[in-house]
Amino acid sequence: MKNIFFKTAKINEFRLWGMIFTLVGMGVMILGTGGILLFGDVGKIIAAFFLVLGMIALFVSVAIYFWAGMMSTSATMLQCPECNRPTKMLGKTDRCMYCKTILTLDPDQANSMPTADVNINDHSQQAPIR
Repeated sequence: MKNIFFKTAKINEFRLWGMIFTLVGMGVMILGTGGILLFGDVGKIIAAFFLVLGMIALFVSVAIYFWAGMMSTSATMLQCPECNRPTKMLGKTDRCMYCKTILTLDPDQANSMPTADVNINDHSQQAPIR
């Protein structure tokens, strides 16, 4: 499967990056505030600089969470063939949000295709469903 780099669902990957930016932004703001204690009056300038950097990181986090939410509302819902739980899928290939099974909607990339009986009374081979 191509286009599957991480071992998690795409929506969860976006949410992870949103959380990382939130934590980094808050950490930068806290470290910047420590500049006041360490450097006195010059520390106020350092604190202001780091507070602005932290605020930018928090705004990026909000934008990522908003984007992930908008993508989540238009994602394809399907049932995972492994764990039988409903999961959301972005694009042609994605992973299950629960068991991390690779899912695809593209028949050319599928490892196996579901089969159905052509005729129940006929004991011949099964035909693939298209």
